[in-house]
Amino acid sequence: MKYDPYVIIRRPVVSEKATLLSEKQNKYVFEVAPNANKIQVKKAVEDLFKVSVTKVRTMRVPGKQKRVRLQVGRTPEWKKAIVTLKEGDRIELF
Repeated sequence: MKYDPYVIIRRPVVSEKATLLSEKQNKYVFEVAPNANKIQVKKAVEDLFKVSVTKVRTMRVPGKQKRVRLQVGRTPEWKKAIVTLKEGDRIELF
């Protein structure tokens, strides 16, 4: 697979918990490609945002079962990464 940071980092996760992490602990949450590892995520964030990454934690988020009237389905599974930046670095998402 050819390295492309825009394929590895899909989008930032915007939630109340992710916002608090970024404000208080300098940690940012991203949805990443399911086959991306921590080293690829670190390199992609450093290349895209020109910051220094100190730690990367990844986890798989299972899909949830949803129902619309009589039809039952599932939301897709996805992978997220919590990226800790060096003291003094920031990512301006908005």
